[in-house]
Amino acid sequence: MDDIERFEQLINAGYCCISIVSHEENYALEIIQKAALGEKRGMWIWSVAGGVREGLLSDSPFIADTESPAAGLRHLADTREESICVTLDLAEHLKAGLTLRALRDLIDCFGKNGNTLVMIDSTDKLPEVIQSYAKPFEISLPDRNELKDIVRRTLRRIHRKTPIEIGISQKGLETIVRNLRGLTRRQAERIIIDTVADDRRFDDNDINRVIASKRQMIQRGGLLEYIKTPLDLSEIGGMRQLKKWLNQRKDAFSSKAMEFGLEAPKGVLMLGVQGAGKSLCAKAIATAWHQPLLRMDPGGLYASFIGESERNLRDALRQTEMMSPVILWIDEIEKAFASAASRSADGGLSQRMFGTLLTWLQEREAPVFVVATANDIEALPPELLRKGRFDEIFFVDLPNYEVRIEIFAIHIIKRKRDPSKFDLKALAKASEGYSGSEIEQAIVSALHQAYSDKAGLSTARITSAVKASPPLTVTLAEKVQCLRTWAEGRCVPAD
Repeated sequence: MDDIERFEQLINAGYCCISIVSHEENYALEIIQKAALGEKRGMWIWSVAGGVREGLLSDSPFIADTESPAAGLRHLADTREESICVTLDLAEHLKAGLTLRALRDLIDCFGKNGNTLVMIDSTDKLPEVIQSYAKPFEISLPDRNELKDIVRRTLRRIHRKTPIEIGISQKGLETIVRNLRGLTRRQAERIIIDTVADDRRFDDNDINRVIASKRQMIQRGGLLEYIKTPLDLSEIGGMRQLKKWLNQRKDAFSSKAMEFGLEAPKGVLMLGVQGAGKSLCAKAIATAWHQPLLRMDPGGLYASFIGESERNLRDALRQTEMMSPVILWIDEIEKAFASAASRSADGGLSQRMFGTLLTWLQEREAPVFVVATANDIEALPPELLRKGRFDEIFFVDLPNYEVRIEIFAIHIIKRKRDPSKFDLKALAKASEGYSGSEIEQAIVSALHQAYSDKAGLSTARITSAVKASPPLTVTLAEKVQCLRTWAEGRCVPAD
C-alpha cells in the first residue's frame, strides 16, 4: 500500500488521534488532503501562525481569534462529524497545562463523534499521556519511480526560472536515482538543485557530485555514517577462513544467484581482541563486494525524549533498507545494548531498542548485509548469538607468526618501503602477542623516530618500537585470555 492507502486504513479503523513526526510537512498534508477527498471528509488545519482554516482549499482564510493553541483546539472540537483536523507543531505548546488539557478534551470528544485528529510535528516531544492515545504514522521514503519523478519535476521547475542544459544519458539518470534512494523527498530535491546551481548543467558528470552530496547529507543526520572504502581484502593479513567465506558469497546479491535458489546472505558477527582487524574487515567487505558501506553507532541513536530513541533506530534501519543492496556496519554493538537484559538501568529502553534490532535482523527482506563487531562477549545479550540473526559468528584472534609477517609487509609497503629490505621473520618473532593495529603503531612510531634522527627506517628501529610498548595481551591479559577461551568451540576462527 502507498502512504494514502495506509492513512485511509487508519482513519477508517476509527483512530481518533494520529501522530506524524516528519520534516516533510507539505507531503504529509498532501497525504491527508487526498485521503479526506477520497473518503469525502472535511479537513481543518490549525497552526499558531494563523489559527484555524479549512484544509481542502489552498486559499481559505484563517478564522479570527483561533491563533492560540487552546482557542484553536476548542474551535476544532466544534467541527462536524467525521472531519479530519490537523495541528502543525502543537507538541511545542503542550508544556502549558491549559493546552494539554484542551488537547485531551478534544481527543475524548473525537473518540465519541468519529472525527480524527492528526498531529504533524517536526520532533517527537509529545507528552506520555498523549502518546498513549496517538497512533504513530510513518511517512515512507520515496521509491525509484517517485525519485525519478522528483528529479524531472525539479529540473523542469529550475529550467522555467533560468534555462539549464540537460545532457544526461538514461544510464546516468538511473545511476543518480539509485544513489538518491534512502533520502527524503526534500533531501533528494535539495541535492538536484545544488547539483545544477553552479554550471547550469545536468549530465553524467554530476553522478559523483550527487554521491558526495548524499554522503554529506546522511552524515548530517547523525544516524548513519557513509564510509569511504579504499581498503581491499588483500590489504588485511591472515583471516583466511573469513576471506574464503566472503569470496564464496560475493555474487550472492545478483539476480542469477536468486534464480539459482540462493537467498542473499544476512551478515556476520565478528568477535575478537581489540585491534585484531574487525573494523578493517567491514571496510574490506564493502570494497570486495562493490557495495556502499554505512556505519551505525548504536550509542548515537539514544535521545533524551521519550520514544525518540526507538524512532531513531527505526529511521536508521528504514533508510538502510531503502539504500540496499548495502553493507551495514554496526560498530561495537555490545556498548549500546549492554543493559538490554535489565529494565532497571534505563527503564527498559535498551531492551526495547534491542528487541527492535533483533526483529529486524531476523525478518528483513531487503538485501542488507550486516557486519556487527564486538570486543566484550560478556556484555552481549545471549539472544544476539542465536543462529538466524547472522549467517556466521567469526572470532578474530591475535595474528600468528606467519600472519604477523604478512602484516609487517603490508604496512611497510603502505609506507612506500620495500619489505624485502627488512627482517620480517625477526619482526614477527619480536611481536608475539601483538595485534595488527599494535604492529602498525609500532611502525608509525619507528618512522617518527627515524625522521627525528634524520635516519632511515630499519628492522632495529621497528623492533625497538615494538618492545617499547607492551601489547594488550599483557595489560589486559586475564580479559583477553577469557575471551579466547570462550570463543573456542563457539565461533568459527577467522584465520
